[in-house]
Formats: sequence, C-alpha cells, structure tokens
Amino acid sequence: MSTTRRGFLRGATQGAAALSAASYVRIQGANRRINLGLIGCGERGLHDMGLFQRNDNVEVVAVADIYGANIDRAQQKAPRAQAFTEYRKLLEVKDMQAVLIATPDHWHARQTIDALAAGKDVYVEKPLTLTIEEGPDIVKAARVNDRICQVGMQQRSGRHYLQAKAEYIDSGKIGKVTLARTWWHGNTYHLRRAPASLQTRPSNLDWARFLGPVKWRDYDPQQYFNWRAYLDFGGGQITDLFTHWIDVVHMFMGQDIPVSAVAAGGVFQYKDGRTAPDTINVLLEYPTEFTATFEATLAPGIRGAAIEICGTQGRLWIDRNRYEFHPAGRGAQPVIVKAEAGEGPVDLMTLDHVNNFLECVETRKLPNGDVLIGHRSAQASHLGNIAYVQKRRLKFDPVREEILPL
Repeated sequence: MSTTRRGFLRGATQGAAALSAASYVRIQGANRRINLGLIGCGERGLHDMGLFQRNDNVEVVAVADIYGANIDRAQQKAPRAQAFTEYRKLLEVKDMQAVLIATPDHWHARQTIDALAAGKDVYVEKPLTLTIEEGPDIVKAARVNDRICQVGMQQRSGRHYLQAKAEYIDSGKIGKVTLARTWWHGNTYHLRRAPASLQTRPSNLDWARFLGPVKWRDYDPQQYFNWRAYLDFGGGQITDLFTHWIDVVHMFMGQDIPVSAVAAGGVFQYKDGRTAPDTINVLLEYPTEFTATFEATLAPGIRGAAIEICGTQGRLWIDRNRYEFHPAGRGAQPVIVKAEAGEGPVDLMTLDHVNNFLECVETRKLPNGDVLIGHRSAQASHLGNIAYVQKRRLKFDPVREEILPL
C-alpha cells in the first residue's frame, strides 16, 4: 500500500479514536426506520440479528443462507423477511439500508465489497478478512462508496474497556508499556462435531455455494459445521480469538501495525483432519518498543481468556467481565472493577456495538469498529498465521504494509 493511500485510509478514522467511556452512551435507536438484511443465518448471525431487533426502528426484511434449515430458523425470528439462497439477490431488495454479514471468513471480503458497492451500510463479523491481501480493497470500497462499515469487534464498544483505557493507559498511570500478554485457552467451539443430521448432505444445503471461492472438495460435514478448524475457511484460533484481543491492544496502545511476527504450534492433540493448529503461540513486535503475545490451546487442562498490559508502574489485567489494575511496588493494593452485566442472554457489549453502528448509519460518523480498524486487527493476526505456516520470522514494513522478502 502506498504512503499516500495509507494516509488517505488512516485520515478517515481519526474521529473514531476520540471515543471514551465518558462520551459513549447507550443508543436507544436511530430516528428513521432501518431495513436490515442478514447474510449468514447460522448461530452467530441469528444472535446478532436478535440484538438488532431489540431496536424498535429496525426491521429485518431479508435473510440469505446456503442451508434451508438456517433460513427457516431466521424466518421464525423475522417472519416478514424475504428469503434467498443467493446473497446477491438479497442485495437487490429495495429500500434496504443495511446488511449484517455473519458468514464463514472465506466469504467476508466478497460479500462485504458487494454490499458496499450496492450502497448498503455493513456490519460484518470479525475477522474482516480471510487473507492479509483482502483488507485494503474492503477499506477502499467503504470509502469510495461513502458507506458505514462496522466490524464485530465489540470490545471497541465495551464500557469497562473504555473506562480502563482512560483511567490507566491514557492517564499514563501504567507507565511505559513494554509487553502485552494475551491468551485464550479451552475454546470448545473449535472442537464441535457435526450432528447426525449433517452426516449426509441435506438436500437443501448448497455445498458448492458454501465453498464459493475455495478449491472444490466433496461434501464434508466437519468442514461445513466446524469450518473454523480448517485454514481454507478461516485462520483458526488466531483470527477467531486473537483478533479480538490484539484489537484491544491496538486500542489501548494507539499502535496497530507490527514490524515483525513469529509463531509456533501445531495440531498436537486433535488428530481429526483439522488444518488449523490446536496449540499456538504468536509474538508480535511494534515500532514503539513493545511486544504482544498470544497463546492458546484446545487441550482440556487449561481454560480462560484475558489480556495483561504490563507497564513500568503497574499491570492492567482485563477480560470481558472485569478489569484489575495492580500497581507496582510491594504491598500495593489492586483496583478491581466489574463490567456491567447484560440482561439475561443479552450480550450488553455487543448490543452497544450494534447500537453504535445504528447511530452511525443515522449520523454518518465513523463507528467504533471502523473497517480500517478491523483490517489492521485482522492483518496483525494474519501475520501470526503466515509466520506459523512458513515457519519463519516475518519482517513487516509498517509504512507500505508489506511483508519484506527474506
């Protein structure tokens, strides 16, 4: 990416960086009606759609999926929605302002660019991309078409994340940060087994359309149901989990482009045909003299997920439920703050992220998880995966955003 183009993309995000816990409030809804289309009616898509539907000004008018059973479940929650098996037909629906995309990662770039080109504002689940090369084209599509594009990295709207950032990072209380540790162990979603109903391809499941841009292979129930375990469809734990955590590091540190990456791991425990590692360690280095790490294993002996920002004056530990600040020095007492609880099954942080998107559809301001932010977090994760696959230390040019040759 040229310096001029990079500056153009960066300049468009300056407003989003100014958000803080004090200024961010829960949005009750836009002033005009927003007709929404859903592409990808699986578990995550229906969850997100339900959060959109909590806003009285949102109506789901169209749903699309390659599996008829998923469409049926979506229409139970949105009975007036038109149904499509081809997402491009959904994009032709008149008077539909916004699209929610919750498909597997290998479809994100194509569907997001097509939706933006069709004049729709887009909320797309993370990671934004399957490959490191796809990001700039999606950012360009959002900017050229003057569309709002929010990536589903809900920590950007998390009230206790914003509060912790303001209190300890922005204030300088943490001192100079030299290390950001992240981990996510025991995420059993990556171990899911296809149910009996999928062992033989259902007649209303379009396998060829599911594959899309991916090289042909015969129907495989595991690759359909647990696609996160296969590098043809996603980036495994690195892009599914680390993308969330490295985005928080980027938000806290004000740095979002690494200069080097190294990784190690493998399929050490679950020899079930998966190609994404079940155990992985990633180390990224940033130009302002700090490193960020990620470790994850699916082995059942350890669980938990958190981030720890380590500075000369203390360390900030944070997850989705609380944060703790531990001042440096013997006998110093930690400060512990719990996150505000959601109501029942409602994920308050994601609801705030959805409402921020809806507000920005109305105001045309950049959202908390703007497309460029999503590109940079996915890019950092991809560097970890590329280093793992190539089994070498990568050097990355932070100006041109290119992997340097050996």
